[in-house]
Amino acid sequence: MKSTILGNSGLEVSELGMGCMGLNFGYGPATDKQDATKLIREAYEQGITFFDTAEAYGIANEELVGEALLPFRKEVVIATKFGFNDGDATKSLDSRPERIRAVAEESLRRLKTDVIDLFYQHRVDPNVPIEDVAGTVKDLIAEGKVKHFGLSEAGVESIRKAHAVQSVTALQSEYSIWWREPEIEILPTLEELGIGFVPFSPLGKGFLTGAINEKTKFDATDFRNIVPRFSEENRKSNQKLIDLLGEIAKDKEATPAQIALGWLLAKKPWIVPIPGTTKSHRLTENIRGTSIDLSVSDVKSIDEAFYKIKIQGDRYPAHLQKRVGK
Repeated sequence: MKSTILGNSGLEVSELGMGCMGLNFGYGPATDKQDATKLIREAYEQGITFFDTAEAYGIANEELVGEALLPFRKEVVIATKFGFNDGDATKSLDSRPERIRAVAEESLRRLKTDVIDLFYQHRVDPNVPIEDVAGTVKDLIAEGKVKHFGLSEAGVESIRKAHAVQSVTALQSEYSIWWREPEIEILPTLEELGIGFVPFSPLGKGFLTGAINEKTKFDATDFRNIVPRFSEENRKSNQKLIDLLGEIAKDKEATPAQIALGWLLAKKPWIVPIPGTTKSHRLTENIRGTSIDLSVSDVKSIDEAFYKIKIQGDRYPAHLQKRVGK
């Protein structure tokens, strides 16, 4: 697999990363630890060197990632995040300097490492000046506990203010064929400032794989149950997009997921998607998506076809939407 640099930071990662959240958080029952460890190591063996976790995904998630990657720690980049009270995404935001420092120490221990390669603020905390957040991470970098600073779901104003204090290496936000908002202001700002972009949910929380339809039943603990875009009615309506991806995939002798990933990779060289999966065959399918060569005209055709389809449903319920774009 090719490698790429996130913006102007010098941080080299594989052109496709692996989001580890879903291995035991957010998408139903946790994957067996042995199976999850095997999957993470398979990802490394197939060329992925960029792995994403967070305190908010639970202690088990960071510990899993740390243990799985320990045999080749020096060859990989591990990203984790701070920003929630008690590390609980259902609680309030908390990016007070003392909390950031506490999370850093806890994450270092759970990840079994002496340095965090990329430390993101999970969501912008309106009660803590972003300059104080950036300044705290800057100090952690000076102390050798963190290498790079990142933001997640931050708006342009916060990105600029933070970057003025401590260079932001990457922004992690949702971006995919069916969620295009970052194209309006975020992508131009990142390009201007030399910041890399790490799209999460590049496969639309699984919808763009074509494996989900209006009849799909999610586990009771799966957070997609509260996502408006995943209501039965909206899934049925949004099937038009999957049909479109299927047609394009057939022409390219690929799968819808591979087209969705190839589309992102064709957008900018500093965009590094981090699809997650719990299945070995899906991991291999995603990795093969890096070899899908979409030309400028291919991307243009996909975009033109997409804009004729009206996607139904918000990507977050209202209480979660309030936390993004600050």
